[in-house]
Amino acid sequence: MSETTAPPAAWPLARACPMLPPPALAEFREGPPRTVSLRGGQCAWLITRHEDVRRALAEPGLSVDDQHPNFPNRLLFPVPPRAVSFWRMDEPEHSAHRRMIAPEFTAYRTQEMRPAIMAAAEELIDALEAGEKPADMHAGFTLALPCIVIARIFGVPDEDMKEFKKNTGALLNQGEPQAAFDAFVATTRYLDQLATAREREPRDDLLSRLATRYVRTGELSHDDFVAMVRLMLVAGHETTANQLALSILTLLDRPDVLAELREDPRLLTPVTDELLRYWSIAQDNVVRVAAEDLDIGGAAIAAGDAVLLSIPAADHDERAFPHPADFDIHRDNTRHLAFGHGPHFCPGGPLARTELEITIETVFRRLPGLRLAVDRDRLPFRTDSLVHGLSALPVTW
Repeated sequence: MSETTAPPAAWPLARACPMLPPPALAEFREGPPRTVSLRGGQCAWLITRHEDVRRALAEPGLSVDDQHPNFPNRLLFPVPPRAVSFWRMDEPEHSAHRRMIAPEFTAYRTQEMRPAIMAAAEELIDALEAGEKPADMHAGFTLALPCIVIARIFGVPDEDMKEFKKNTGALLNQGEPQAAFDAFVATTRYLDQLATAREREPRDDLLSRLATRYVRTGELSHDDFVAMVRLMLVAGHETTANQLALSILTLLDRPDVLAELREDPRLLTPVTDELLRYWSIAQDNVVRVAAEDLDIGGAAIAAGDAVLLSIPAADHDERAFPHPADFDIHRDNTRHLAFGHGPHFCPGGPLARTELEITIETVFRRLPGLRLAVDRDRLPFRTDSLVHGLSALPVTW
């Protein structure tokens, strides 16, 4: 590796100003990729330009295997082998496991879920309206909706959702190593018990279908089954919840965009894409290790080198999105990388988009007078997690 360059802030990426979208890291897009120092002194190549990140995401010479000795693990504890399921598997194992879950999250299947998601959103707004004002929109809606949706898809009982939400948030925390590890253990123990129950007595849920089709036939071991479910539950809840909260905040800031959207509901698609591009909430957890010598963007990356792909920086690259700090629903924003690219493109992307669209439509239809209940500079942003977001969103109407 070349000489290490210190990043402009401590890693994970801390927002110098959390009121703004993820940092563009413009300095790092000048010239070829450079190396940065990660937690513990590990060096990694930082890829920031949109073209380079897009290419790297599809590059088979970059491995996602977290058991490699120089893999840049972003969790605060050593990850057991295969613990993160197909997210940390290379081909052909990656495709073999991913195909088991993929049919449940296609765009077509997600549209079939739309009425149930809409009903859940309406129920949550009913509960907010029946409660006291001001209210925490994050706790009462944006955290709750994706949790309800993903938990019901997999068959997590409603009475277990509160504990499940607490553990998924703690698992990605970068400020409390012991809390993150304890949440990992608790989530694993719970899902192990639930998976065992569904293997014995299947029900009408995704856990049971996976158990019947793949565990019973020997295609999927019990431990791999638990890891797959843990990955999808945590990713399907925590990332979407934070995107929903930031999206509501962004639109509260822009009444002109809301007015346009009310005038022309067809703008919901470009609004959704711009929200995804604008925030790109993955911080620095999109990582790889070089399996062979590579040249990416003019950087001579050697086999064994750690590589960090900055989705926030790529989606704020002026070469791909002119004036990227502007929230512009009329730009061509379809090439954003919020869900990744290539073989590891997020399988839950269609579901997350649907939840975001339903949230925008439902929240601003049901609560037309929605506004912040605190000064904007008092909003509690999260800077200690692998996913950017808010700790609370106090609102009134």
